Amino acid sequence: MIVSAFPIVSVDLIGSMLMIVFSLLCFERMVRLTSLERENILWTYLLFVCAALSIFAISRSAGHIVKQVLLFVEVPWVWGHIRPFSGSVNTLTFILVASVTVFFERVWVINRAILRDRRALRDAHEELSWLNRNLEILVDERTEALAVSEKKYRRMFELSGDIIVVTTGDGRLLAINPAGEEHLEGRDHFGAFFTDVERFQAIMEAIGQKGRVGNTEVTLRGLGGRTFRALVSGVTDIDSGEGTILFMVRDVEETLTMREKMATTEKLAAVGELSAGVAHEVNNPLGIILGYTQLLKRSAEDESTLKEDLSVIEKHVIGCKKVVESLLNFARSAPPEKRPCDLHKTIGEVLAFSRHQAEMDGIQVISELADTLPEIYADAEKIKQVLINLIINAVHAIDGHGEIHVTTGIADPGTVFITIADTGCGMDADTRSRIFDPFFTTKPTGTGTGLGLSVSYGIIKNHGGEIDVISTPGKGTAFTIHLPTAG
Repeated sequence: MIVSAFPIVSVDLIGSMLMIVFSLLCFERMVRLTSLERENILWTYLLFVCAALSIFAISRSAGHIVKQVLLFVEVPWVWGHIRPFSGSVNTLTFILVASVTVFFERVWVINRAILRDRRALRDAHEELSWLNRNLEILVDERTEALAVSEKKYRRMFELSGDIIVVTTGDGRLLAINPAGEEHLEGRDHFGAFFTDVERFQAIMEAIGQKGRVGNTEVTLRGLGGRTFRALVSGVTDIDSGEGTILFMVRDVEETLTMREKMATTEKLAAVGELSAGVAHEVNNPLGIILGYTQLLKRSAEDESTLKEDLSVIEKHVIGCKKVVESLLNFARSAPPEKRPCDLHKTIGEVLAFSRHQAEMDGIQVISELADTLPEIYADAEKIKQVLINLIINAVHAIDGHGEIHVTTGIADPGTVFITIADTGCGMDADTRSRIFDPFFTTKPTGTGTGLGLSVSYGIIKNHGGEIDVISTPGKGTAFTIHLPTAG
């Protein structure tokens, strides 16, 4: 019986010893792996599992060996006392393996989070290290970019043709660009440039309520007392944190003046066409009335009342014909008889007979002619008519003693100018806008027809020129004529 059980006992003993050897080898291998990668939680977990299994293998194998030895020495009853302890050790080792496996999932999550944070810290460390190495280069690049941006906006501020003004919230000036310095006199408050203070207050209120204001037409005071119309836009600079206001001011005086000239030209063209029709229709009846009046006057007795009445009729009909003739001159579209002429000679002829009459009224006529002046291509008689009309108007505008200045010069290549300026009463803006309208006059009734400036305007236009007026109430008026040269 003992011989027949020998193979089983041999397998049990050899298997138990091999189990102990293999479990210890596995444990030793895991110890080495864990020592090489201490941060690897998987190796740590397998180390605990191998340790528990090694204990289980030793306990289990030792129990089998002891059992076989006790059976061999024929004391089996001892095994009955040892067996419960061996089973308890086996159970505890399995509980240990199960516990490690159950808690490993949570440990694994924590370990992954730790590794993720560690990688983030490592990346942050690398980024900080890179920034530390390249900080000086980055600062230089940012400084250069900031300098370029500042230079760009500074050039926009300085080279802008429009006026740029930076003020505080109450309108006190902080900065003004060169264009503003060229247009506006030095003042400490933006509102001081406005001719209408209430207009400025309305703009500031609109900015305070809405944060911005669109193009608003205002009148500003410029250098040398000049006033000009402008469009003002404003916006609050929120980014500055100081409540500053940025104003953009565009001078539109020249644009508006050009529009007014175009409107005047169109209006005069329309009135000219109407005047031509009316003049032709009226001129024929006036000629008939004048003819019959003169016939009746010849047949009337010299001392009779009828002849005196006919003389009155004749006088007024002749006056009407002169008005009609002026209308025809104003409306006539036929080109003047142009030829090269010396403008100074033409002016000299006009001043020869107008200066004496002006000096009798206590008015001094001062000529300030250029040394040399190119010839103009014009109808000299028409130009004389314009100059005489302007000088007569200047004489009427001066109440008492005063001066009339006649100035010539070269405006630009191909253009000469004549300026007739007086020290008279001047004109307000409303009167200035209507002076070229037919039949508009500021003279007393019966003194002027209101066609002088209209006809003068038409003559200068037919010569390809321009006529401008600058006038200030109480300071006088200046008419400037621009004419092309013969070239």
